[in-house]
Amino acid sequence: MAKINKIKKLITKKFQGFTFFYEYLGKKIYVALILSIFVGVLDGFGLSMFLPLMQLINDSGSVDSDSVGRLGFLIDFLTSMGFELTIVSILVFLCFLFSLKAVIKYGYEVYRVIIQGFFIKKLRLELVNLMNLISYKYYVISDVGRIQNTMSGEVDRVNKAFGSYFKAVEQLVLTLVYMSFAFFIDVRFAILVSMGGLIINFLYKRIYTSTKTTSRQFTTDSNYYQGLIIQYVANYKYLKSTGYVDRYGKRLSSTIWDLYNSDVKIGRLGAVVISSREPLLIIIVAVTILIQTRLFDSPLGPIILSLLFFYRALTALMGMQTAWNYYLANSGSIENMKDFRNELEKNMVVDQGAIKIRFNSYIKLKDVSFNYDESHVLRHINLTIEKNTTIAFVGQSGSGKTTLMNLITGLLPVNTGDILIDRTPLNDINLNEFRKSFGYITQDPIIFNDTIFNNVTMWDEQSEENIESFNIAIQEAIIDVFIKILPDGRDTILGNNGVNLSGGQKQRISIARELYKDISILIMDEATSALDSETEKLIQTNIDNLKGHHTILIVAHRLSTIKNADKIVLLNDGHIEATGNYLELINNSDRFKNMVKMQEL
Repeated sequence: MAKINKIKKLITKKFQGFTFFYEYLGKKIYVALILSIFVGVLDGFGLSMFLPLMQLINDSGSVDSDSVGRLGFLIDFLTSMGFELTIVSILVFLCFLFSLKAVIKYGYEVYRVIIQGFFIKKLRLELVNLMNLISYKYYVISDVGRIQNTMSGEVDRVNKAFGSYFKAVEQLVLTLVYMSFAFFIDVRFAILVSMGGLIINFLYKRIYTSTKTTSRQFTTDSNYYQGLIIQYVANYKYLKSTGYVDRYGKRLSSTIWDLYNSDVKIGRLGAVVISSREPLLIIIVAVTILIQTRLFDSPLGPIILSLLFFYRALTALMGMQTAWNYYLANSGSIENMKDFRNELEKNMVVDQGAIKIRFNSYIKLKDVSFNYDESHVLRHINLTIEKNTTIAFVGQSGSGKTTLMNLITGLLPVNTGDILIDRTPLNDINLNEFRKSFGYITQDPIIFNDTIFNNVTMWDEQSEENIESFNIAIQEAIIDVFIKILPDGRDTILGNNGVNLSGGQKQRISIARELYKDISILIMDEATSALDSETEKLIQTNIDNLKGHHTILIVAHRLSTIKNADKIVLLNDGHIEATGNYLELINNSDRFKNMVKMQEL
């Protein structure tokens, strides 16, 4: 058993490209290989017909089947079919063979494009589906630059690797077909071809190794560069206003130089293969001609036919080596893709429960604790949230307020304790369905590079009913007047992360999105922190109007926004220190009372 596993590992290592592509394409790969074989065989038969044609032209007599060596069965076949061997009949048969080859070649090329498109579509869909299933906890600690680079740039490089790999396989098949013809005609010649191929492979072996190593480094640098770009765009305002933009630019420049050097090195190695291909080919052809004519005194006809196959085989071999070098230049992306995919699979969270439930009565947290490794964030939380009540969570930064929201929505799993939704454990519930009952407004507004309508409705159709709901949502979010004065109105494109909007405008669009949805629980995590006092007051009034119609969970530092909450939960160092309404906490909690004084309320 151990030996079998070792053999499997060896095969997987040596044929990692094939096994990777086979996972997505299955037996479709073999169809492409069979079509390649047919192309090579028909090409070989077609080339063989040139010799009897030349014999007829030169001798103007009969055709000797021995002139094409062991391929004389083609001549015998035409004769047995009643064809008179003339220049015309041989030309017609030759044209038929090459036309048939062209048809099959066309079919092969179309089929290859189809399976390549199928492969890259399946790979992209798999990555999206895996990303949808990974745990939020894993996402928080993951390398965002690597995620972005792998799902964009690396997918493109894997696509290039696919094209190069199958070009190499196609050329390998043709090489084997032509060599088979060569063996069939002259064994000595075939041995010479094999020796020439081995010599060339030996010469290129170090180039392949260096290309593969450089490709791995290029992928690593590219992941790092993508991470820097994400941070550069997100933090540009800070970098620009503090004079750090030049310093950060130097980090980017250094990485760009590393990518450039790796790219140039790969290009130079590829150039060596391309530029040396023809001279090596000519040298081997010349040596073969001398050996065949001077040492073995072979007949001229089989030598010419052998040389044709020899040239074809070596051309295909060189083409294979060039394509293989291109494949190796992108093979580091395949390794990265496999590692990335394995990481996502290991960190998938498939809903444990199948129960589809919406919040109808209460949410209860029973002795809930949560920690990141050894860092305790929440400890022994006991809390009941009744439907259609407004609960506010306050406390110093790091007290666990946002983490508590993430536990309630199922983004993070509890380490100990239970969360019940109407007596049903959260672990038994279909979390994806349950989360659809949530509206979530965060401190950092979420804006997509799309129209205002699509940002609010999340790409709903512009039906009369949806437009009416959209108009109600933007009125409640106090953004309707601003939208109406825009030239394109609700069809205005907001740009990357709403670059042309103020912080308050972005937040109000984010709020409108949640008000548009059919939700039962609205979470507001510092939702009004980016708004001016007047706008905050207007939105707060509208939120207060939602009291009794929705369950509202508010995370706030501004205590003025939670005066009307039914219950306020004061968190301190990961545990609940006090609960009550606004007046009760002022009277019963010194910490809360001090917080009120500090904000001059």
